[in-house]
Amino acid sequence: MSRINLLSPRLANQIAAGEVVERPASVVKELLENSLDAGATQLDIDVEQGGVRSIKIRDNGSGIDKEDLPLALSRHATSKIVTLDDLEAVSTLGFRGEALASISSVSRMHLTSCAAGQEEAWRVEAEGKDMATNVRPASHPQGTTIEARDLFFNTPARRKFLRTEKTEFNHLEEVVKRLALSRYDVGFRLNHNGKQVYDLRPVMNQLHAEHRLANLLGKKFIENALTIDVEAAGLRLWGWIGLPTFSRSQADLQYFFVNGRVVRDKLVAHAVRQAYRDVLYNGRHPTFVLYLELDPGTVDVNVHPTKHEVRFRDGRLVHDFLFSRIHKVLADVRPEAQGSGSAENPIQAHVSSQTAQPEQMREQENLGLGHPGAARDTSWMSAAGGVAPQRESIAPGQVAGQLGVMSQMTDFARSFGAQEVDPETGEIKNYVAQDNGEHSGVAEVVPQSETGTGRVREPLPSDAVTPPLGYAVAQLHGIYILSETASGMIIVDMHAAHERIVYERMKAAFYAKNVASQPLLVPINVAISQAEADLVEDSSEVFTQFGFRLERSGPESVMVREVPVILINGDVESLVRDVVSDLNVNGASDLLQARANELMATMACHGSVRANRKLTIAEMNSLLRDMEITERSGQCNHGRPTWTQLSMQDLDKLFLRGR
Repeated sequence: MSRINLLSPRLANQIAAGEVVERPASVVKELLENSLDAGATQLDIDVEQGGVRSIKIRDNGSGIDKEDLPLALSRHATSKIVTLDDLEAVSTLGFRGEALASISSVSRMHLTSCAAGQEEAWRVEAEGKDMATNVRPASHPQGTTIEARDLFFNTPARRKFLRTEKTEFNHLEEVVKRLALSRYDVGFRLNHNGKQVYDLRPVMNQLHAEHRLANLLGKKFIENALTIDVEAAGLRLWGWIGLPTFSRSQADLQYFFVNGRVVRDKLVAHAVRQAYRDVLYNGRHPTFVLYLELDPGTVDVNVHPTKHEVRFRDGRLVHDFLFSRIHKVLADVRPEAQGSGSAENPIQAHVSSQTAQPEQMREQENLGLGHPGAARDTSWMSAAGGVAPQRESIAPGQVAGQLGVMSQMTDFARSFGAQEVDPETGEIKNYVAQDNGEHSGVAEVVPQSETGTGRVREPLPSDAVTPPLGYAVAQLHGIYILSETASGMIIVDMHAAHERIVYERMKAAFYAKNVASQPLLVPINVAISQAEADLVEDSSEVFTQFGFRLERSGPESVMVREVPVILINGDVESLVRDVVSDLNVNGASDLLQARANELMATMACHGSVRANRKLTIAEMNSLLRDMEITERSGQCNHGRPTWTQLSMQDLDKLFLRGR
């Protein structure tokens, strides 16, 4: 082997550039973060050829002193941390002191700056050769301009791996978009090859914030978004989450910020995915722009060179907080006021209803079971239920657990207007909730009439208040309910809607009984690693709350002695292994709940009113009233929409009225 030698400054910086500077977008990210840390309120970005030819960024921040300009291009030079204590509670976007040195080693860089309080500006240049710098006077207002030209001109091996100009600019534009979403108080201008792409002014009020979101993510997102702003246990979560019907085929409209820093974190993704699990169509991805604020000392941002990943000191607390809050907001969405002629948006009404929570309730609430904290002034947020996507047919799943499991659920099936499954014959008996005439949402269960009488609705009193989903007027092809509202028409998929109602009431009844368990005649021994066995012992409450009783049977094994009745016929060993794996990776697991819910969802699907079933007007109205008081009634158990609305304005457009 050759002798050990110190790397030259140039080579060391080029090696560091391999971690920090992947493509032009990486350069823009590092430079913009420095500008934001310098207190800039306006950022102008001009790029050519996707940023490969030229990147020029100008800010109005605090600037750099003349004496510090050569040092600014040195490796491990920074003004943002001094001691280890500073590193343990980083509040700035940049802190490593490698970005400028790395960029200057693979480009021709010019840096011009005028520090606050100085009358003269100074310019420093470096061209990736011997890293020598030349400082000379220049003309520049307060702030800094950095220009990086001919990226990777001296490392052709790196340059040949760059993609097309369009691809590179798309990555660069995404960086600008993320930072613009992270700092509403800063203006951003982006030009590409002399053409303006963005001109985002600093947000001065709530209307401007909405306008920026629409510019960056599209109007459809803000039209189909729920607002959230909650606090608990030293954590604050605010932002927007998309309605389940506004899902995507890819996870390309998901932005999560921790103390203003955009991150992609597995723990966060898992919590959000769990919150949407019960309402999202299979294979679809939710949309969100969320901001988590917490003590900087409780989060480590120094776990990745590009700072895209973070590590939370108490990951379980963060996970449970995110899941419970998002899950609660989705569950509380009702068709309140929508279609009733009310001036207030239904989603705004939902958020506003949470603003009056007493302080003592917030202090005492449990993260897993409590209510969201008080929302701030969110009346400006535009959030309306959008038109449902095209309906997709779904083959109903097989009834798991066979008739023996179903028979355990029939004792409470009648109570929520389901169809009852005979455990001996398998015959389904129809029970439909009957309207009590007062539209209070309280339903009386009666056997389904086969005559189909009463299909013409009586005229309503002139002073009657129309419910959110209106009153049924007809049934279309035995599948859809047509309902008249004060502002237009509602169309309801009756099977999908009744399926969700039955499912939610099944869950409520099941968990209210504290999940009955059954001892196994022959206990199941599960061989796992010693670390996993220790994890089972430490997380025993995860299993016991769902009717499982596990005991340590050896250094590398556990014994399953009791299982919940609803899962008695399932693959218990595989389920235990999956839960342990989930606990090991994410620090939390809801697989047991998800598996039980899947069974109840299947039962609800088979126990709901079927297509081509004739309903009376009273029965249709009873279904509408139940939808208005049922959680997540906007989607069926498979994530399909249960209803959509056509306003009078929409109908007028269809028939060209008023033209």
